[in-house]
Amino acid sequence: MRGIDRRLLQNFDWALLGLITVLVIMGLVNLNSATHAVSGLAEEVRRQIFAVGLGTIAFFVIVVIDYRHYERLALPVFGACLLLLAATLVFAPVTRGSQAWLFDGRLQPSEFAKVGLILALSRYFHRNPPGEIRSLAQLARPALIIALPVGLIVLQRDMGVALLTLLIGSTYFAFVRISWKTWAGIAMAAVMALISLWMFVLEPYQQRRILDVIDPGRDPLASGYQAIQSRIAVGSGGLLGSGYLDGTQTQLRFLPTQHTDFAFSVLAEEWGFIGAVVTLSVYLFLLLWGLVIARHSKDSFGAMLAVGIVGVLFWPAALNVAMVLGLAPVIGVPLPLFSYGGSALVTSLAALGFLMNVSMRRYVF
Repeated sequence: MRGIDRRLLQNFDWALLGLITVLVIMGLVNLNSATHAVSGLAEEVRRQIFAVGLGTIAFFVIVVIDYRHYERLALPVFGACLLLLAATLVFAPVTRGSQAWLFDGRLQPSEFAKVGLILALSRYFHRNPPGEIRSLAQLARPALIIALPVGLIVLQRDMGVALLTLLIGSTYFAFVRISWKTWAGIAMAAVMALISLWMFVLEPYQQRRILDVIDPGRDPLASGYQAIQSRIAVGSGGLLGSGYLDGTQTQLRFLPTQHTDFAFSVLAEEWGFIGAVVTLSVYLFLLLWGLVIARHSKDSFGAMLAVGIVGVLFWPAALNVAMVLGLAPVIGVPLPLFSYGGSALVTSLAALGFLMNVSMRRYVF
């Protein structure tokens, strides 16, 4: 194949591709049950298959270009993502209390902002090797990079995605040396931010969802309904599950948003504890493989890029599963590669394209 380095083809990461493919197929099978129609495929399944196609194209387009070129594009991409986020505040209608969608619900800019954020942070830490961070002032610039998209998403009133974006950006802090005094300062700042958030930003219904984690039975027919029905679905699955298309909570539509936020509840009900463990094990292998790729990257930009992509997958997966089990408030975070949602799926596949890119080129230069 002329123009393509044969070493890239020889080093194609089939293990990574296999893990991605397994999760996408599992997600489509699960979505078919969550949106089960009497005849034919549900519209949501058709749209998700279309999103898989778009995401696959994005995946391979990103793979073809050497990831080192993306360092020069990091700031323009990040700037474009910020402009899209700002555009929602002007053009997006209010949907379910937030202004997060453009083009009649077809585009969610906050999903693409995650990729822009990790590109910008990877570029920063590549060009500014941190050494040991001994003061909060040394974190000012990366904190500003994180604060820009998070602040715009807060203005959209999409607090769940704002928290998720903050956590994804904070992933990098686990991989740089930070003194204990600086960690103490970060903890104090976080506590002050949480208090301010509770008092001045969160809406009453959002506060109720947080309180429902502590006392799920305080409002079982309103704010606590989703979490209670989710736990019933997970518990009814038992060890082996009720069987595909046979989950009562799922098929009788007791589970709200079962094809998006509570897709894992559908899985746990129909495939049981064994099915849930198998699925989470695939996620775990994917995350660990991403860290292996980061460890063996030939330069710090590739390593930081891989670390950021692990964060893009880990945090929504962890929050979603915790939410489904009643260990976290219901904040509208989908399970990556699994839950219904075109923007989220395309973004996840694009991010994994960067991971494949780094993996293929770790032996080339």
